[in-house]
Amino acid sequence: MRAPTAATGETWATVCLRLGYTPAEPAVECWAISYPQAVNCSWVLDPEPLLDTDFVAMYRHGVCGATETGECVRTGLQSCSFGDVQMFSLIPYVVNMTAINPLGAASRFLPFLLESIIKPDAPEDMQVSPIPEETKKLLLEWHPPGSWPFPEYFLLKYCICYARKEGSITKTIGPYEQTSYTLMGVQPGTLHHIQVAAKDFTDSGEFSAWSLPALGTPWVEP
Repeated sequence: MRAPTAATGETWATVCLRLGYTPAEPAVECWAISYPQAVNCSWVLDPEPLLDTDFVAMYRHGVCGATETGECVRTGLQSCSFGDVQMFSLIPYVVNMTAINPLGAASRFLPFLLESIIKPDAPEDMQVSPIPEETKKLLLEWHPPGSWPFPEYFLLKYCICYARKEGSITKTIGPYEQTSYTLMGVQPGTLHHIQVAAKDFTDSGEFSAWSLPALGTPWVEP
């Protein structure tokens, strides 16, 4: 915006106006995708403040004089993580996320128990193979998510989702403890669409997202 003088029309000053808002309270989610090593948090602002906004992410654990506090270290534009967590603690962790811009600040506190936010990443390397001489069976094989640090000690269980590729009714089976499974009773000569999801063996937290789909057709007699 320019401000001309009344007498000469010359410009004395130029002012640039930007539309923007005070930040809303961040919507925060935290998950232990690499239990028991770390907690990963992410957040969004709605509506977008349309101004440069900084974020301060802190966490605390404990009560009174024994409270442990620390920084949730930024891992992306709107994500952070912290480690050295205490397993099976009945005292909640609390994440304090604050959004700050020139018009103001807003904070959100998110309390949680560590075991309640366990959520593995999706299983990896899903493969579907025919079994020789078996026209109604498929061999399914996969690996635990790479972000799950100790699968031999902190076991996972898996659910399997499958359907014919054309879009028939989806069936879900499990959970199973192993990372392979023989799927029986499938329709001979038909392409199948198969995915798998993981959850902590003790049933804490939530199931992962479904793996990338894999396709396979049972053995067909030559």
